[in-house]
Amino acid sequence: MAAIVTMPVRTQVLGVPIDVCADVRAAALDLYARGGGQIVTLNAEMTMVALADPRLGEAIAGAQLVIPDGAGVVWALGRQGYRVRRSPGIELARFLLEHAAAQGWRVALVGGSPAVMEQLRQRLRRDLPELAVVFSAHGYQSAAAWPELERQLRACRPDLVLVALGVPRQEIWIQALPRPRSGLWMGVGGSFDVWAGTKTRAPAWMGALQIEWLYRLVQEPSRWRRMLALPAFAWAIMRAG
Repeated sequence: MAAIVTMPVRTQVLGVPIDVCADVRAAALDLYARGGGQIVTLNAEMTMVALADPRLGEAIAGAQLVIPDGAGVVWALGRQGYRVRRSPGIELARFLLEHAAAQGWRVALVGGSPAVMEQLRQRLRRDLPELAVVFSAHGYQSAAAWPELERQLRACRPDLVLVALGVPRQEIWIQALPRPRSGLWMGVGGSFDVWAGTKTRAPAWMGALQIEWLYRLVQEPSRWRRMLALPAFAWAIMRAG
């Protein structure tokens, strides 16, 4: 019988840590109340990257909250007896932005192209006029620029930092920043592109059928090599029993 998890429990999928809980939004807000930390959204593709890249594996292990963002990870947890729902990172991040606007949190945005960052800021000003964006920087900075940007970011003492630098860079970058640091720090992948209007999410019916990966592949055919991680993940889970 599958277990219904009411309090966060840390387990592993192929040796990669993940937390299962009844409500990821409540878990994120609880993490903020406890002083903050890093949130990672784990899917099958990221799991396989973590197995091949120790830096990403260490970043995930060091995160304070790792949520199941992907049907494959939910399936793997089900084989362990955990009954959880897929929690798309883009939805949690949007909830946190709306919560930030309502609570007066200081928000920082890092990543995306210069054009996407500009469009994102414009849309957020329109959709969430109360949102206090205290820092923003696109992801196409020179290597020499990053130390000063990081200093400025930390000096802002943000309550919420959303980072769209792609996997594994965003997770590794967050983990490597000096401590102490407060607030929630979360990698959001392509969420900025969606919120800026330059890309679209898969229709809800594809999400219900757990084939959002197919929609992303049609939008970005160059992803096909990365998609090979999905059958590799499934085979590894079955071999692990």
